[in-house]
Amino acid sequence: MGKPIIGFAGLTHLGLNSAVASAARGFKTAGFHEDVNIVESLFRNEPHITEHGLAKMMKTHTENLTFSADPKVLSECDMIYIAVDVPTDDNGVSDLKTIHAMIEKVLNVMDESASLIILCQVPPGFTRCIKLSPERIYYQVETLIYGRAVERAMYPERFIIGCSDPLNPIDPRLKTFLSAFKCPILPMRYESAELAKISINMCLVAAVSTANTLAEICEHIGADWSEIVPALRLDKRIGMYAYLKPGLGIAGGNLERDLSTVLSYAKKHQTDGGVVAAWVNNSNHRKNWAWATLNDLVLKKQLHPKIAVLGLTYKENTHSIKNSPSISLLNRIQDHSITAFDPAAEADAVMDSNIIRAKNAITATEQADVLLVMTPWPEFHSITADDLAKSMTGKIVIDPYSVLDGKDLVEKGFTYATLGEPVRQPIRNT
Repeated sequence: MGKPIIGFAGLTHLGLNSAVASAARGFKTAGFHEDVNIVESLFRNEPHITEHGLAKMMKTHTENLTFSADPKVLSECDMIYIAVDVPTDDNGVSDLKTIHAMIEKVLNVMDESASLIILCQVPPGFTRCIKLSPERIYYQVETLIYGRAVERAMYPERFIIGCSDPLNPIDPRLKTFLSAFKCPILPMRYESAELAKISINMCLVAAVSTANTLAEICEHIGADWSEIVPALRLDKRIGMYAYLKPGLGIAGGNLERDLSTVLSYAKKHQTDGGVVAAWVNNSNHRKNWAWATLNDLVLKKQLHPKIAVLGLTYKENTHSIKNSPSISLLNRIQDHSITAFDPAAEADAVMDSNIIRAKNAITATEQADVLLVMTPWPEFHSITADDLAKSMTGKIVIDPYSVLDGKDLVEKGFTYATLGEPVRQPIRNT
């Protein structure tokens, strides 16, 4: 048996990164997307999403890649992944119309011997309801992370595969494809695999909520969360890779969707979802940290401050602003004078005409009374206290993710606020 031909229906973030990884592993790969402009840009090796290394890998393995706006490009594929991004509303509820429409398009063109794999995230029970022979349909848990999607697609920790009956062998073509990534393959029933993705994210949310709760206490009692973290990592019950960095609530859409799904199932089946509701409340509470800190340090004392904001996306190395803490903050302070910069956010990320988009980070800080670093972009790490002393009028920096050198800023006369420790006041020479 030769190598199977792999198809991907939907070439947004999930589908494109997965398709390029398939080609990089040596498989002929066909990608379908309805937007002709996006397909044309892919033929030019110009991906429409921001991911480190994606364009280079596309160019390197272009001989294995075919893109088309015609779904018939999938007709010769042995396996077809449904890989559309599933949108969520402000409450984290998924809109499944897009995925249903894509499945219908694929079923109309796929070969009668081909297998269908649902790669995008769906609620438990979704896959089993698709009208296709059970031996031809699978659900595969996606574990891509914005900003690290190429790495995660190329080097997955494991494959979680939902099957009609996990005791039966999976399609040998699917096994050949998955085996090329050299990681464990975990078959389980559809519903278990669908819930496994949610379970992974619930454990992550629990860690995030724990870090946020204790970091906030640190800010009020004189403790420093960054000093506590190494002790936790050396506890084998927690581990070196535990997510212990405090943040500004949950954002991006994916985790919110899983919280919403679990709460809806808890209500439907009368199970206890109280801890999940508490995580949601904790997230909403921590989203106010930047606003509360800005209000205490600046807005209560200065009527018309000039505010600089670095970072608009919900995290670094992505263009997504879904539930971004930065955008949420800007919506609350839009009546003030604001200059903002982000290296990847779309031009229309900020719709308010009063907010100026700067061309670079330092330009955004010119004459500012206060600086907020709302997204930990790597390029912001190179900004020094001396740079800001020359550029800014005021000397207040709010840096939740500790991107800048707080010690140096304080020594140069700045007031410095970050998550997990009390506000540091400038050192006064007596």
